[in-house]
Amino acid sequence: MQVYLWAFVVGGLICVIGQLMLDVGKLTPAHTMSTLVVAGAVLSGLGLYQPLIDFAGAGATVPITSFGNALVHGAMVEANAVGIIGILTGIFEVTSAGISAAIIFGFLASLVFKPKG
Repeated sequence: MQVYLWAFVVGGLICVIGQLMLDVGKLTPAHTMSTLVVAGAVLSGLGLYQPLIDFAGAGATVPITSFGNALVHGAMVEANAVGIIGILTGIFEVTSAGISAAIIFGFLASLVFKPKG
């Protein structure tokens, strides 16, 4: 039961930070999303995001900050295994499924609904 509580609290706090960036900081959604991805990447690079995942589970893996973590984690793992070229291949290897799913489901949604623009 405690795992669910911490996942809710941590995920909620990440979302509150994003909402404050939109409302108080007057940032655009694109700026907010980019900032959260970079924050996740920086935290991962400093070794702070994995302990957050261990503590909060899905509360840390579901928000957009997890995408930044995935980018850095994939790059670091492949760089250690393959060398400098592993930085690029690691980024694509870890995130390709998520990016592909977003493109495919976005396309399918555009067939069902009437997109603007």
